[in-house]
Amino acid sequence: MQMGMRLGAAILLSFSLLLLPASRAFPLCTDARAPVVLNETLGFCASYNGSSSSCCDAAADAALRSQFNAMNVSDAACAAVLKSILCAKCSPYSADLFDAGPKIRTIPFLCNSTSSATSAQSKETTQDYCKLVWETCKDVKIMNSPFQPPLQGSATLPSTSSKLTDAWQSENDFCTLFGGAPNDQSVCFSGNVVSFNTTQPSPSPKGICLERIDNGSYLNMAPHPDGSNRIFLGSQAGKIWLATVPEQGSGGTLQFEEASPFVDLTDQVHFDSVFGLMGLAFHPKFATNGRFFASYNCDRTKSPSCTGRCSCNSDVSCDPSKLGTDNGAQPCQYQVVVSEYSAKGSSANVSEVTSADPSEVRRIFTMGLPYGSQHGGQVLFGPTDGYLYLMMGDGGKGDPFNFAQNKKSLLGKIVRLDIDNTPRESDITNKSFWGNYSIPKDNPYADDSDLEPEIWALGLRNPWRCSFDSERPSYFFCGDTGQDQYEEVDLISKGGNYGWRAYEGPLVYHPSWAPGGNTSLNYINTIPPIMGYSHADVNKNIGSASIMGGYVYRGSTDPCLSGRYLYADLYASAMWTGTETPESSGNYTSTLIPFSCSKDSPIPCDTAAGSPLPSLGYIYSFGEDNSKDIYVLASKGVYRVVRPSLCDYTCPTEKAATNRPPGPSSKAPAIGMSKQMRVLLLSVIMFWVLVR
Repeated sequence: MQMGMRLGAAILLSFSLLLLPASRAFPLCTDARAPVVLNETLGFCASYNGSSSSCCDAAADAALRSQFNAMNVSDAACAAVLKSILCAKCSPYSADLFDAGPKIRTIPFLCNSTSSATSAQSKETTQDYCKLVWETCKDVKIMNSPFQPPLQGSATLPSTSSKLTDAWQSENDFCTLFGGAPNDQSVCFSGNVVSFNTTQPSPSPKGICLERIDNGSYLNMAPHPDGSNRIFLGSQAGKIWLATVPEQGSGGTLQFEEASPFVDLTDQVHFDSVFGLMGLAFHPKFATNGRFFASYNCDRTKSPSCTGRCSCNSDVSCDPSKLGTDNGAQPCQYQVVVSEYSAKGSSANVSEVTSADPSEVRRIFTMGLPYGSQHGGQVLFGPTDGYLYLMMGDGGKGDPFNFAQNKKSLLGKIVRLDIDNTPRESDITNKSFWGNYSIPKDNPYADDSDLEPEIWALGLRNPWRCSFDSERPSYFFCGDTGQDQYEEVDLISKGGNYGWRAYEGPLVYHPSWAPGGNTSLNYINTIPPIMGYSHADVNKNIGSASIMGGYVYRGSTDPCLSGRYLYADLYASAMWTGTETPESSGNYTSTLIPFSCSKDSPIPCDTAAGSPLPSLGYIYSFGEDNSKDIYVLASKGVYRVVRPSLCDYTCPTEKAATNRPPGPSSKAPAIGMSKQMRVLLLSVIMFWVLVR
């Protein structure tokens, strides 16, 4: 009863306590890395010396100078324009400006009259910048011109070709290719500044309306890769079910046979309050190859196959014998495992398969844990690169050995693996691999034998639930659990350092025990969180705080949530929305948002003690289906975001429901009550220390 009262009270916390000021994220450079704080003066692109961060160091600055000198431009006005354009590579927004990808643009998107962007400069200057470039340089000879079209007939223009009028008949032709925002590009270059699209965000949501469609308790959810209305649900104990999702407004519940899981891995999974099946990912080509991957914990004292190398080792100057015991467990008794499995049936009909073989096809990864908490474990595939990402916590105890900052350790990291190619023999000989995988060639430390090549990003305490924005896949969000004071949301980039253990969110962290030493604040370029909240703001009524990372809402059911990042707290059962304004700027504000239960909920929601608001219990995770609807996985069931009007929230752009049958009676039988009875007692303690 007391817990219920605390959960209800948390939802009623004053908005003024939890509103966060706008914070700046660091958008990407053209090599997918985050910009860094300049610790040196740029001699050529000097206009970026006063910037808080830059995508250029001295070497990049010198290369741009050489490129400029090779152009041999005699006209001073055109030379100034060209220098400004070349130096746009130093902008912290250069990835968007140059449309970074397999074929990066030679020229950034230039703001022109077709662009809806605005900037700190005058509107006229911004909108006509492409025209200004044309008028200034059209009759000037430029050697090795970056304005050359990719093809002229069947061949590229010779490097000696130089005037713009040699390749382009008019300003309109020129700006069709080089002008900003021809295809909704939200960022363009207006001379010395980046300009952002002025498209206004959707109307602010008044609240989130949820319907309860199952009573079960799950940690993992993944949509079926075949695009159907089916999802996979994974329990912490190790069972995975294949369920059919009811249509919005149908009054239905999740449909699956509890007694017939898709696969049962409980014999392999060590299940305890902090251990179990932590992650689930299906190969992008699962519909034809049937491959899927589970991340779980094993106990080496009980499983002969639990044989990974200890994460506390000589490479990281850590002696396992000096770790002590953690609640009676020996160092690296518990391990993180990623294994590959296969769905039953031939490759031609995998989408019709309803079960999988529990026998491990291949052990991808195994690593022993120094302590018994903060080990992450989520796995997911990158939407554009097809690589497997593994989120690793720091190993627990406040990271006394500073593993999160140690680039020879995989603890406190986001790991990126190529699971489609086995490692070469030379790789295995030269590098201490942790399993059966290859290293993507563009991993930030792939070519450095002194660093772990698996690392994609570092400086995280315990990333609990990360996701890519389905419409902007370069936006990779992670909720990172705090230690004593702050919970954060990070925007992950290649090689990015998110500060832990030197920082906890935006705050300097002072460990009580640090046998592994501290990291100097001057030694690292820390990327601050884009959103977050203080423990002091939520634990006045709860006693603790632990973030649950979520998703950018891309569904159609609640248009007022569109484009907003949704996240929550485990204990407070509170939710926030994060809004980026302007789009692509990296500037976010975060707002606590109320939620209610739909009056047509297929399964009636429990009510928080002393409050009309629904009680979800503990929020464990979020999920997203193929329709981009968002789900909340909580100790009291599975909840789906539905139309706001069903909770009497007003959204002016909500579409009217069509042919929606009436909701079921409150006396209708609830699917999955037997599951709830078996897990209700466990759910109270299941996550007590899982992400702490």
